[in-house]
Amino acid sequence: MTPFAHRLAAWQARHGRNHLPWQSDDPYRVWLSEIMLQQTQVATVLQYYPRFLARFPDVASLAAAADDDVLALWSGLGYYSRARNLHHAARQIMGEHGGQFPRDRAGLETLKGVGRSTAAAIAVFAYGQKEAILDGNVKRLLARHAGIYGATDQPATLAALWREAEARLPDDPATLRRYTQGLMDLGNSICTRSRPHCDACPVAADCYAYRRDETAALPEKRAKKTNPEKHTVMLLARCGDRLHLYRRPDHGIWRGLWSLPEYDTLAAADAAAQALGTVSARETLPTITHKFTHYTLHIAPLAVRIAAPVSPADWLAQEQALAKGLPAPVRRLIEKLRAAA
Repeated sequence: MTPFAHRLAAWQARHGRNHLPWQSDDPYRVWLSEIMLQQTQVATVLQYYPRFLARFPDVASLAAAADDDVLALWSGLGYYSRARNLHHAARQIMGEHGGQFPRDRAGLETLKGVGRSTAAAIAVFAYGQKEAILDGNVKRLLARHAGIYGATDQPATLAALWREAEARLPDDPATLRRYTQGLMDLGNSICTRSRPHCDACPVAADCYAYRRDETAALPEKRAKKTNPEKHTVMLLARCGDRLHLYRRPDHGIWRGLWSLPEYDTLAAADAAAQALGTVSARETLPTITHKFTHYTLHIAPLAVRIAAPVSPADWLAQEQALAKGLPAPVRRLIEKLRAAA
C-alpha cells in the first residue's frame, strides 16, 4: 500500500485548498495566517487577513505600528492576546533577529505566542523543514487512523499523537508541504468531528476507527464542564454623533481595548449616566449574549442621550470609535446604531 503521507499529499493536490492567500514560502505571511487560524475558522480569517496584510505588509511595518492600530484591525476576530503576542513577536524579530525570521522550529518557538505546532507549520511552509504539526483537526485524524485512545488534552495521549505525527512525515520538502496542508484539509472537510465522510477519505483503507466502526468514539472526549453565566450592564451614552468610551485596563478580559463602561446594576448605570450630564432620553436595549471560552456573558445595554456633557473630552465620534480596537459585541452594537441612524 502507498505510504500514508503520499496518499494524503496526492489527495491534497486534487481536492485540497490550494489558493489560500497565505500559501507561499514567505514566513511573514505564513506566520500571520497561523496566528489568526488559532481557534478560528478559515472562512473567518479570510475576512481579516487581506485587510491586515494591506495595512501591515511586512514584519517591519507591524513592529513599528501603534498598539491601537493593531488591535483595531484585529477587532472582532477575538482572542486578543494573539494580536498582542503578534505585535510583541514582530518587535522581537526586528530587535533580536535583525528583521529575519528564525529558520527552524526551535528558533521560531522563542517568538511570543508561537508554540510547537505553530512553529512547525511555519518551518514546513516557509522553509521546507521536516517538522510535524498537531492542531485540533490533525489530533482527530491521527487518533482515528492510528487508534489512539484518551482525551487529546491528556499528556499521555498528546505524547502518543506527537510520536505518530513525527513517524508519518515524508522526507522530501515538496511532498511534506502538500502532506502538511493535506492533514489540515482532510480534518476540515472529510475527517470531521461528527459524521465524517469516510467514503471519500484517501486513507480509509487502513484507518483503525473506520475498520472498527469507531469514528464516533475517537478521539475520546473530555468531560464537559458547565460554563458559568455572568451579567453586566453597559452604558451606551450618546451626545449627537459622539459616544462615551473608555480604554479598558491592561488586565482581565478585553484588556487594552476601547469599550463601553460596565456596571453591576441598572441603577448604577443610570447614576453614571446622570454624572455624565443632562439625560434627555433613556432606553434599555435587548440583551446581548457573548460566549467566552470559560464563561458566558449577558450584556444589558442601557442607551441614553446626553444633552450637555460635563466633560466633552471623554467622547468620540462614531467613526473614531469604530477605528479603535473594540470588543466584538461593542462593535456590533455601535454598527447597529449607526445603520439605524
